[in-house]
Amino acid sequence: MSVPDSAFLAELGEFLRIPSISAEAGHAEDVRRAAEWVCELTRRFGGTCELVDWHGRPLAIGELRASVDSDRAPTVLVYGHFDVQPPAPLDLWHSPPFEATVRDGWLYARGIADDKGQLYAVLRAAGDLAARGELPVNVRVACDGEEEIGGHSIVDFLAEDERGADVAVIFDTPMVGRGAPSITVGTRGLVYWHLRVTGASRDLHSGLYGGAALNAANALVQALSAVLPHDGRLPEPLRAGIASPTQEEIDSWSALPPGAEELSTQGARGSDPRAAEEFYLRTWSEPSFDINGIGSGEPNVVKTAIPAVAEANVSIRLAPGQDPEVVADAFERLVRETAPENADVEFERLSSARPGLVPPDHPAVGLAVGAFEAVFGVRPLLVRSGGTLPIVPALAARGIPTVLTGIAVPDSNIHAPNERLPVEYLGKGFEVASALYRALANVR
Repeated sequence: MSVPDSAFLAELGEFLRIPSISAEAGHAEDVRRAAEWVCELTRRFGGTCELVDWHGRPLAIGELRASVDSDRAPTVLVYGHFDVQPPAPLDLWHSPPFEATVRDGWLYARGIADDKGQLYAVLRAAGDLAARGELPVNVRVACDGEEEIGGHSIVDFLAEDERGADVAVIFDTPMVGRGAPSITVGTRGLVYWHLRVTGASRDLHSGLYGGAALNAANALVQALSAVLPHDGRLPEPLRAGIASPTQEEIDSWSALPPGAEELSTQGARGSDPRAAEEFYLRTWSEPSFDINGIGSGEPNVVKTAIPAVAEANVSIRLAPGQDPEVVADAFERLVRETAPENADVEFERLSSARPGLVPPDHPAVGLAVGAFEAVFGVRPLLVRSGGTLPIVPALAARGIPTVLTGIAVPDSNIHAPNERLPVEYLGKGFEVASALYRALANVR
């Protein structure tokens, strides 16, 4: 299937037509309809699937059994999400966001790249193999409708589920570029805090009390100085547990666009002279600290007052191998030790997620590399992601390695108006998924 036929595109169009926007309460029933659509598709292929209400969140949970000797065949868990981002601003779309439209070799629709189109290609590949009596693995379907709002329902479900799998397959990432597929073997974790520093019961006149009264804004800046990076590296207590990349990974990264180009295309400036040179090392395999928002006093008004309170939202991205609890304890200790003695420092941890890592030499990764190479004619790059995907470490905790990959491209406009995917790559995604199922029959 180099190019999908009309039946393929029509069926996918049904899925894309459902405005399953998880961020908007008014579309809750549409999210549920999308879950039911995944269930019905799986049953249409001869499998079993049901909508599971997991504490108010719909999950699509099902299975397609291997065509032969299913009791002995490996089990592949397929995850994808059927919720989508809101389409606004609507006036920037060149066609209705929930009507699949083909133009100039692209299929346009909200969710085509993230993640309905990719999920459909993977499920359709399993269904077609099953219909021909050639599905060599058991395929477990476990999909959710809250990935776009950071929900954990599927993670919590899998943590309690006893069935397990030999390997997981997730198509939900972009390739490095056209004709340059990649497999993600590492994701960063996250710890996010709201930090509040109090220095007085009320704001004070800076002429009468400046130099003697504790300034909460000054105290906050002083406290956070303890965790700022130097030459791109956080203080050692915040680097505990890092799993360094292998030489094969580093060699693979050399084929990627230069770091200076990655920064400049986003209108960004390097944080220090070596930032561009170390772009992938820093964003994929090192922890990072960021002040995500900060507030105190009146920054837009001439007001000579000493702020009584200063607040900030801050986060640390964790490198693969790190433990959120260890890093969080170290962060809070460093900040408290560095803050002025009289300052009241309060921490509210808003979220926490572990990093994920699949050893690049894991047999599942090798089999996936072969499947991509057979379809695309090039060896996929082994990359990491600077973002956080809680399902990867959750699966790893169950002993399930993950093949995290995808067929979107950098200019697929993910989360933006005119989201799109090359029609040709829908066909290639189907072919890769088919090859991957066949290859993973040997994963044990």
